[in-house]
Amino acid sequence: MIENMALYIDHTLLKPDATVEQIDQLCREAAEHHFFSVCVNPYWVNRAHQNLEGTKVKVATVIGFPLGATTKKMKATETTLSVADGADEIDMVINIGALKSGDREIVLQDIQGVVQAAHGRLVKVILETGLLTRDEIIEACLISKEAGAHFVKTSTGFLAGGATIENVALMRNTVGPDMGVKASGGIKEQQQALAMIEAGATRLGTSNGSKLL
Repeated sequence: MIENMALYIDHTLLKPDATVEQIDQLCREAAEHHFFSVCVNPYWVNRAHQNLEGTKVKVATVIGFPLGATTKKMKATETTLSVADGADEIDMVINIGALKSGDREIVLQDIQGVVQAAHGRLVKVILETGLLTRDEIIEACLISKEAGAHFVKTSTGFLAGGATIENVALMRNTVGPDMGVKASGGIKEQQQALAMIEAGATRLGTSNGSKLL
């Protein structure tokens, strides 16, 4: 059993029909269990920030979510506004189409724009591994590292596939020991979570945080 698994967990609610009551409940659970963060859509960042003031729980939000197909300027602006609302961490979706088209510089600039707009706040790059080949996952990891991101993350949980042990291990081997790896998408059982950590994950994105404990 991993000691203090709660600190691996980004307690997540990204459903488009989430209500204010559900966001408040998410924050109460995060404070009660001492999760590392809550992860919410940008609209809810300020609400979560207010709810969690005085706790150690951080507020993460998602940028360019869930498709990643907005422009770098839009992602940077979204990041700036989210930081102003109280976001501590930024989970951005990579430009998947540009990556698959071989437009490395566009992908790099896209991430760099968010890193700069975050002003030192932690940035995680969502790769959407279910849509990528093994070589594309490696390339996306290397670009994310070059761009100054702090984490690579498996998936949004909204599109094809979720976190797999194989992809987490591949991402860890690619980025090395000094960069974070977040496993996200379909993590529902404790043994599954433990396997992700064993494979190299340093953070878990899940809407089942309370169950995992």
